[in-house]
Parts: sequence; structure tokens; C-alpha cells
Amino acid sequence: MFFLQEVFMKKIEFTKADRNDIDEIFDMFRYTIEEMNANGIPQWDEIYPCRDDLLHDMEQQELYVGKIEGKAAVAYVLNQKCDDEYQNGTWLYPDANYYVIHRLCVSSHFQKQGIGTRTVQYIEEQAKNMGAETIRLDAFTLNPHALKLYEKLGYKEVGVANFRKGKFYLMEKKLSG
Repeated sequence: MFFLQEVFMKKIEFTKADRNDIDEIFDMFRYTIEEMNANGIPQWDEIYPCRDDLLHDMEQQELYVGKIEGKAAVAYVLNQKCDDEYQNGTWLYPDANYYVIHRLCVSSHFQKQGIGTRTVQYIEEQAKNMGAETIRLDAFTLNPHALKLYEKLGYKEVGVANFRKGKFYLMEKKLSG
């Protein structure tokens, strides 16, 4: 219990990822995918997200990493790009300026320590500062941890997207003033 309290208090340093971060971020995804598969959550695999996806995200200046004491604890992509499946959403704020969270991954070494919550709250502030009125995302219907996180933080289900790995809920949240 002491360790959990200690981690909750540690600062997460968020920055745009660069080439020096890619190996560690890719390894974080790989280990997290193994952990998810072991827990019956077949959301990601060796096809997606792959190293090339992360490199592309980095080159587009859209990949962010959160580090605790110099170790990658979380990574995510933030941009205004939506897959065609997002047309299936009945968006609550269709005319709002929005950003989309993609590939949010908490390192398996830092899970169940509030890192996901703190990261999404940070992303919301980041997006607000970039002019967003809402955040959109998709969450795998078979990932109870992600669904619980987003519901707890006030995201509303607005539709379903059908991707290669199955159904994903489309979700949206209005950012407060």
C-alpha cells in the first residue's frame, strides 16, 4: 500500500516523444499487449499498434510520453483525426472543435496506480489549451478498465465503431470552460 501512495504523489513529466523515446515506448506497448492478452483483452496485437505507427505519430508531433522518474509510464496520441468509423457516432457536440485521443497506453508496470486518470485529466487540459471544446475517442468494448476510466471521467457513449479487433464504443466529453 505504501508503494501505491508513493506513486500517486510522484510527478508525471509529459513531453512530445522523440527518437530517443521510441524504443522504450514500443517496448511499453509490447509488454502491455502481452498483459492485456493474458487478461482476455484482445484489443491490440503485433499488427496494431506497430512500431511504424508510433514512428509516424512521433514524426507528426502527435505522440506524447509521460515519464515518472525518467521511465515511460504512459503514452498517447492526440490529434484531430478520426477514422471513417467515427461517422457512426451521434456526437453530442457535432459542431464543436474537438481533439481525439488515440493509443492511450499505460505501462503494465504502472497500472492500477491512477496514471490513466491523471493522464486523461492532463490531456483534457492540454486539449483545452489548444482550443478544443470536446474530446472524442474510441474504447474497446472488451476492455473493462478503459471503459471504467472513461465513464468515471464523464465520457458518454455516442455510437459504435467496428474495427478489425471488434466493437469499440465511440465516446465524447465536453470540456469545462
